[in-house]
Amino acid sequence: MIDTHAHLDALDDAEAAVARAHDAGVTRIISIGTDPTSWANTLDLIEAHESVYGVVGLHPHEATLTFDVKALTRLLGHPKVVGLGEIGLDYYRDYAPYDAQAKSFIYQLGLAKEAQLPVVIHNRAADEDTVSILRQWFDGTVVLHCFSSVALLDEAIEQDWYVSFAGNVTYKNADDLRAAARVVPAERLLAETDCPYLAPQPLRGETNEPAYIVHTVAALAEARGEDAEALGAQIDANATAAFGLP
Repeated sequence: MIDTHAHLDALDDAEAAVARAHDAGVTRIISIGTDPTSWANTLDLIEAHESVYGVVGLHPHEATLTFDVKALTRLLGHPKVVGLGEIGLDYYRDYAPYDAQAKSFIYQLGLAKEAQLPVVIHNRAADEDTVSILRQWFDGTVVLHCFSSVALLDEAIEQDWYVSFAGNVTYKNADDLRAAARVVPAERLLAETDCPYLAPQPLRGETNEPAYIVHTVAALAEARGEDAEALGAQIDANATAAFGLP
């Protein structure tokens, strides 16, 4: 089983969390670096743990941040950095001006294209602009992280984007997400914790961690009428294809 999106560097004890994940049957984790400090921490984690891979990029909340482009491009060449992200647009929090977010998003799509890496997309309350930018500026592998924009489902299926569900798909009022999960093609389905956020229903209110991905996979399997172990293997295979994992 794999956790395709974890903020390991945001956990109080990443080392212990990785160990607990292994005990729970989680054999691989993709850790996300969202700003220069997070990139450095992610690099340390992927070099310290054989089972941990990295995805790095500038989060839309940080769109006005000045950073060393050369440092990011060097990281994109690291053999265990398997994607660029999470990047995109967030019109819900308003932590950065929309134009700055768009410029950062488009620029990083160019970096991903040059590096031939998939992109992990953060989209919140920005469906139309997210789709418009992706259509215009990127033709590679796209992962919709923490999928919650059900209005994007048809577009995602049409474009063969990967659709990744987090712990919120387990919530009692998330019938729309479970309905979406039922129609995502089996080969395009992913699962993530987005830890330390969005702990799944049985552990809601606790700090989330990669070991808890088992609850999200179980909820997805129930929604789809499938065996949880078989679905976990399918998601693992999907992640291997999406991120070019060994």
